[in-house]
Order: sequence, then structure tokens, then C-alpha cells
Amino acid sequence: MIVYKSQVFSYPDDFLAPDLALLFIMAILEVLRLYLGSKGNLTEEEAPLGLSLVITVGSVILSVYFLVWQTYVLKADVIINAVLLFTYGLESVLKVIAIAAFVS
Repeated sequence: MIVYKSQVFSYPDDFLAPDLALLFIMAILEVLRLYLGSKGNLTEEEAPLGLSLVITVGSVILSVYFLVWQTYVLKADVIINAVLLFTYGLESVLKVIAIAAFVS
């Protein structure tokens, strides 16, 4: 999406690099978050799930950035990030329930 915006719109050079860097950071956080979440769920351990829950907070902040403060926000960005924030919320609730079940 950011490649499309940089080609179609006159994307300021000063803002393209930070947006790409944040997108790259978000991708790394997503891989780490999903790995820890699935590892914690499969091994029924609280620590990886808790760490995954903490990383989810960073992912939510980045998602809100791309929803609100990005240089160009298209309607597709709003839809994608709204779905993403909804799934983050649902995953967080399910992680807390799983952690509670693993503790007891």
C-alpha cells in the first residue's frame, strides 16, 4: 500500500523513510508476536503468552499510527487497520483467558 501511495501521490521524501521504517518494525513485531503467542499456546506456558501480549501493545500503537498519523491515509488503510485493531482486541482477550487457564 505504501508503494502505491509513493507512486500515485507526491509523497514527501522526508516522510517516506520514517513510514517505511515503522512498517518494517511492525512486520518484525508481528512475526515475533505470532511466534511467541503460538509457542505459549502450544506449550501452555504463561511467559511467552504474556510477552506476546506486551508486544501486542506496540503493534496496536503502530496500527493507530498508520490509521491516524500516516502521511496519506486512504479508505483502504482505515478498513485494514480497523480490522487489525479488532483482531488485536480479540486476541488480547483470548490470551488473557488462556493465561488465566494455564495459571490455575
